[in-house]
Amino acid sequence: MTKDMWVFGYGSLIWKVDFPIERKEFGYIKGYARRFWHKSHDHRGTPEAPGRVVTLIPYEEWKDMEDEHHLPEDDVCWGMVYKVQSGKEDEVREWLDYREKDGYTIHYEDVFSPNNDKTPIVKGAMVYIGTTKNESFAGPTKQAEVASIIVNSKGPSGPNVDYLLNLCKALRMNHRPKTNADSHLTDLETRVLALMRERGMDTSAWEHSAAVASAENSVPNESPSISSGTQQKVAA
Repeated sequence: MTKDMWVFGYGSLIWKVDFPIERKEFGYIKGYARRFWHKSHDHRGTPEAPGRVVTLIPYEEWKDMEDEHHLPEDDVCWGMVYKVQSGKEDEVREWLDYREKDGYTIHYEDVFSPNNDKTPIVKGAMVYIGTTKNESFAGPTKQAEVASIIVNSKGPSGPNVDYLLNLCKALRMNHRPKTNADSHLTDLETRVLALMRERGMDTSAWEHSAAVASAENSVPNESPSISSGTQQKVAA
């Protein structure tokens, strides 16, 4: 019998689910800082001009790094955990290995719910992390520089701003009373939107969706795009 496969997403996997699932739960993992300190050469940038996407940094490593945002030792990283459709585990694993190929490796972490910080809802969920040792790790970077890179970057998967703003939108839409805003993300969102307005770029849709999501506290729908025997190469 194949063991159940659970995948925890903390970046584009929160809002861009392109594999078949049976169940999803909003929750968090402990002991990491989520930061836009990972270069994207293949999805939101190019080899010559890489964009920026998120990775997770273990708290014990992060606490010795320079960062503009404080992170309490007991802080958590919110995301979505998915149970992969039974019988599709090998196919999904192969697809995710491809999707996360730019420096990410597999790790396993317990996932907790907003209502219980003692007993995990999923034990040993698979998490793709770009460690500080991989070549695509950019290291600590000033928020102003990251925001500028995001506004100026575009790759095969589209503009880098879409990655950031969709992530912020998805986290708002899945907000629960006990969750705290991720100051690193919200600060970047503010900076990026300001840069976009300065350049005459239309930000109304993003700002409107953020306001609606906060007011309605709703959950987005996904349409898995891997069908039986078919795999669409939808990048992260």
